[in-house]
Amino acid sequence: MHIKTKLPGVLISVIVGLAALFLSEHYGAPAMLFALLLGIAMSFLHEGTKCKEGIEFTACHILRIGVGLLGLRIAFGDLAALGWQTALLLIVAIVSTIGLGIILAKALGLQKRFGVLTGGSVGICGASAAMAIAAVLPDSKDKDRDTLLTIVVVTALSTIAMVIYPILADLLNLTPTHTSIFLGGTIHDVAQVVGAGYSVSEETGDLATLTKLVRVAFLMPVVVCILLVLRMNLDKTSDAKPPGIPAFLVAFVLLMTLNSLVDLPEVVTQGATDISRFALVISIAAIGMKSNLGQLLQVGLKPILLLVLETLWIAGLILLSLPYI
Repeated sequence: MHIKTKLPGVLISVIVGLAALFLSEHYGAPAMLFALLLGIAMSFLHEGTKCKEGIEFTACHILRIGVGLLGLRIAFGDLAALGWQTALLLIVAIVSTIGLGIILAKALGLQKRFGVLTGGSVGICGASAAMAIAAVLPDSKDKDRDTLLTIVVVTALSTIAMVIYPILADLLNLTPTHTSIFLGGTIHDVAQVVGAGYSVSEETGDLATLTKLVRVAFLMPVVVCILLVLRMNLDKTSDAKPPGIPAFLVAFVLLMTLNSLVDLPEVVTQGATDISRFALVISIAAIGMKSNLGQLLQVGLKPILLLVLETLWIAGLILLSLPYI
């Protein structure tokens, strides 16, 4: 790896990421959304400058570091703490949302892989899931555009849900436990779940965050399943190379196992969480800089409609299932 050729692009991604975090802290909007918008505004740096190689390195490899470190946020005990009914409901919600994404994508004339990308993003953990799933999908000319679009829309929907869902839970007279499961099981991004949960009460915030982290735990099995499906399909073609298991997924599993077996100090888990968050923020900034805004504006309303329908599906499914938990 030639550090000198990558350093300018990595540094500019870090600067954009720091700016996004600053704006997020002062204006309350998601850091990932700011990182995307700032990255798109600076997309001219990706072409014809010394930053290109570093930007692409950040969008790919630093992204994987951020996803891998998510493993330290989760322990197997989290599943037991929620109970088998809630865990089963979350599994059904995730699988059905991805399945719905594939069906709706085909019905709307979009690629099935876009349905997998959006369904996984809505079903699991928003922008983080979108980037992890995109990292293992086959390369195509629209891959970066589709990933960027998914992140923009899912972050916007998650922010709207953070405001509306607590009000909806109150109107429906949900119990504190059901409110927590509803918020943690339906809102896309972790940060917005935290915001929504603690806006209700500290108890709701704690349980909603736990529910969300259990959803995050299913990121690894879902990505592995996607890899297996891709391998089976690619075996039918003579010129295609089956994908291997990415190192970041192995790291995710190992770190999750370590956190489950060893009582790690809070300074370690919190430090890993902060590093993971920053790595994901600067990676999204880099993805924004790689984007072509003109292509993004040409996609039309169908992809947005797909994400909205997936969001309504998982919210409706969780709400209708709460009486049985």
